Amino acid sequence: MAARTYPISLLFFVVLLHAARFGESESFIGVNYGQVADNLPPPPATAKLLQSTSIQKVRLYGSDPALIKSLANTGIGIVIGAANGDIPALANDPNFAKSWVSTNVVPFYPDSKIILITVGNEVMTSNDQNLMSQLLPAMQNVQNALNAVSLGDKIKVSTVHSMGVLKTSEPPSTGSFHPSLSDLLKGLLGFNNGTGSPFAINPYPYFAYRSDPRPETLAFCLFQPNAGRFDSNTKIKYMNMFDAQVDAVHSALNSMGFKNVEIVVAETGWPYKGDSNEVAPSVENAKAYNGNLIAHLRSMVGTPLMPGKSVDTYLFALYDEDLKPGPASERAFGLFKTDLSMNYDVGLSKSSQTPATPKTPVSPSPKPKKGGLWCVPKSGVSDSQLQANLDYACGHGIDCGPIQPGGPCFEPNTVASHAAYAMNLFYQNSDRNPWNCDFSQTATLSSDNPSYKNCIYPSGSS
Repeated sequence: MAARTYPISLLFFVVLLHAARFGESESFIGVNYGQVADNLPPPPATAKLLQSTSIQKVRLYGSDPALIKSLANTGIGIVIGAANGDIPALANDPNFAKSWVSTNVVPFYPDSKIILITVGNEVMTSNDQNLMSQLLPAMQNVQNALNAVSLGDKIKVSTVHSMGVLKTSEPPSTGSFHPSLSDLLKGLLGFNNGTGSPFAINPYPYFAYRSDPRPETLAFCLFQPNAGRFDSNTKIKYMNMFDAQVDAVHSALNSMGFKNVEIVVAETGWPYKGDSNEVAPSVENAKAYNGNLIAHLRSMVGTPLMPGKSVDTYLFALYDEDLKPGPASERAFGLFKTDLSMNYDVGLSKSSQTPATPKTPVSPSPKPKKGGLWCVPKSGVSDSQLQANLDYACGHGIDCGPIQPGGPCFEPNTVASHAAYAMNLFYQNSDRNPWNCDFSQTATLSSDNPSYKNCIYPSGSS
């Protein structure tokens, strides 16, 4: 990436915009609230918990009136769902759709900020041809019912898909839908496009790793330093599975002529425990995936094919659901326990979002300290690998403010320069263990101080 220069006024605007974005909210971070459980906290307690976090949206699989009411006047966006079983009635009886909206939307809006209604969940991969053919008429009738109460331009209507609607997803540029679904999907996408509603999908790198449990696949799925995967069509090297899956969906939409339909990640997550024969679930993996995903979203980098904007993403899930069938991992996706404590910390709490300011040398002199050691990239490392190192380091609690616009280390504005600063700071903040200056064998320790001008690289003695 070539260095770029910006007018002072533009830099000031970018800094203000950055501050305003994070000061107000992180509207791209949502969470799923599943209710297949018998031990969930009272709805007011859940509303209070959500308000203590940076989560700005919550997705319900139904339309629990107690929870919707508890979220009134919180500013939290609410996605409500019509069940698969309601689709035939919604499709065939406009009055049923009007009644559904009158019961589940009108009494609560606008105090409760309902933003989206999802009609059905993963219907297109259900193999129920009757349900699949009735999905679009059901969505149209819900939209018409919203229009009838003057809410059609305020609340969107869509449905949620599994990644199974794609026939091809690797490499991402070849993403395409199953031909057998194309006619039905064209109708649904025409509806999305015409109403401005999103294409909602459930990408799970967890399932990709479970079917391919190699160490390099795990690092790719967890946003950790890895060799990356090269898309020869676009000449893009993907450094994480999430971006690859989302871009595959983008390519599939583009191939059908709907590249402007917004993508929303309706579910994604990683279980923190499982049965003894399950290789993927662990607290370490769940914390890495969700924590690094949140850091990636906060970076506003976007994906290679959709840069500069974070996709709205609903983490799965707020709580464990103890009545879910299947392996133990199905009951262990929760970010929080039902006693409202964390299962593990991924930096969502408003009280824990500001990382500690790293210690820096008192003297601004760029001259080497005796015995000082700095973690620096090896020569010849690709920009894509350096970007992965940068994402990893900044996603693990270090203060990357100095390499943001207006910071003392922002210039030169290159991936190499920014990665070098972040990699060193990560090493210094990790007790200066040599293995924390490895980055998949792309970094080394040096006694040459890389500090320059007012950009000071912290150091430690050997």
